[in-house]
Amino acid sequence: MAAGPRVLNVNVGVLGHIDSGKTALARALSTTGSTAAFDRAPQSRARGITLDLGFSCLRTALPPQLGPGPGELQFTLVDCPGHASLIRTIIGGAQIIDLMMLVIDVTKGMQTQSAECLVIGQIACQKMVVVLNKIDLLPEGKRQSAIEKMTKKMQKTLENTKFCGCPVVAVAAKPGGPEAPESENPLGVSELIEVLKSQAYLPSRDPSGHFLMAVDHCFSIKGQGTVMTGTILSGSVSLGDNVEIPALKVTKKVKSMQMFHTPVTYAMQGDRVGICVTQFDPKLLERGLICTPESLHTIHAAIISLKKIQYFRGALQTKAKFHITVGHETVMGRVMFFSPAPADFNEEVQENAFDFEKDYLYQEVYLSKDSSSSENKENDQAGEVQLPRQQWALLEFEKPVTCPKLCLVIGSKLDTDIHANTCRLAFHGVLLQGMEDKNYTETFLPKLKVYKLKHKEGQVERVMDDYSVIGRSLFKKETNIQIFVGLKVKLSTGEDGIIDGGFGQSGKFKIRIPDGLKPETKSLLTAASKKKSKAGKGDTTKEDESSKNDSVQPVTISLLFKRYVFDTQKKMIQS
Repeated sequence: MAAGPRVLNVNVGVLGHIDSGKTALARALSTTGSTAAFDRAPQSRARGITLDLGFSCLRTALPPQLGPGPGELQFTLVDCPGHASLIRTIIGGAQIIDLMMLVIDVTKGMQTQSAECLVIGQIACQKMVVVLNKIDLLPEGKRQSAIEKMTKKMQKTLENTKFCGCPVVAVAAKPGGPEAPESENPLGVSELIEVLKSQAYLPSRDPSGHFLMAVDHCFSIKGQGTVMTGTILSGSVSLGDNVEIPALKVTKKVKSMQMFHTPVTYAMQGDRVGICVTQFDPKLLERGLICTPESLHTIHAAIISLKKIQYFRGALQTKAKFHITVGHETVMGRVMFFSPAPADFNEEVQENAFDFEKDYLYQEVYLSKDSSSSENKENDQAGEVQLPRQQWALLEFEKPVTCPKLCLVIGSKLDTDIHANTCRLAFHGVLLQGMEDKNYTETFLPKLKVYKLKHKEGQVERVMDDYSVIGRSLFKKETNIQIFVGLKVKLSTGEDGIIDGGFGQSGKFKIRIPDGLKPETKSLLTAASKKKSKAGKGDTTKEDESSKNDSVQPVTISLLFKRYVFDTQKKMIQS
């Protein structure tokens, strides 16, 4: 077949709060509906809301900034559901979006989900156009000033985001609302198309690498086979290729392909395509991934680099559970945060790689300006809290997930009340290392050098001789002191000591002082023990008197060591 004019495909996400008119806008914009478009699903139509990603397309002449010569610019409109409980679907859709339209009901302004959509956009997309919809609901006399007021408000909201200064366009996608006759012409839609054309850019597309496609609909055609429609996330596919459906553990041959009802023999990253393969039950794969055979991995846990989402209220706690969206799946997972060792806080970090040779510091919470870990509080008095350039998390999934390497990860609290006015997206990051082995806790985690700093304090009980003292209150009575023998300690008076062994049965221990006790330390300790012996003889009143005049500070013993979280032998290490 002769190649037609060049068609450049740009995926435009239509996101926004429920009932802001996204589907009506997509319908007004598009010229060719795809199989999944416009609330075709029976339950969508019954409930009057979009339950799944709908796709349709709009074709227009290629604008001059996108290269010479004849050609068409195809906008694939991805209509994402706005219903709060469907945020997983939106996150799935945002991963394939080049340009985002944030649809705002002009009579209501920013709402909870519009803010969440904005967050997803900042993570997953480069450019945005704000669409103020339903301007037909504004009284004509005041319409222009109301639009200007809302435009200013939106620009203010976007000031501190990467979409600062993005275009704001006012439209009425379906004047008169859903019941109005079809003859009512939409307002402002042709202006919106011009703005979309001006914002279109050549997305970086790369046909090399493994083929990976996000399937969002699946249906069978009698006598032909099963058709999977979706967007190609990476690589390319040709007629006759074998593709794997990892969720079903089967490989199928590509029999035919279509893009918006036009047969094609080849498709690449960024294209929206329907692929027909030999028959299987479409109910088995409502949505999911298909790929080059053997190119995806199914993982039980992962190491990710991450950033907290600034609108999320509250700290990110280690051991907390989040809904983790990885690739196109959302599962529950538990997190453990860790940072570089404090000396490396400012070091440049390699992008998209994780170094198993380095030591990392365990964190009870993700460190941010508003997190208050006790160690940070101490530094805080000294001035600015030091934050590392990069932080990581270990994610442990409740059930295994299949995903590509280096994919986007989003952690959210989707069980928060959907009517509460808070952002439920907590963090986003990149999957750096997946653990495919079910027994990863034994085979993989011991390689991960995350440590906790331990600090124990005790007191010197009495002097034995110039080179040794007896200590107490550092260990419990039942502690096996043998494992601490040889560890270094420091006295509050400045001497260095080494734990020599237990002393008696009550958790006391002997400390060797290689350089000997200072004379002043010795006299301090002798004074203290004399006082104790006096008190022992029942002369308490005098003891109280003398302690007022001459309170002897006890000499404390500090033991500092680090212990690796995943070290099976629980060794104590001192630098």
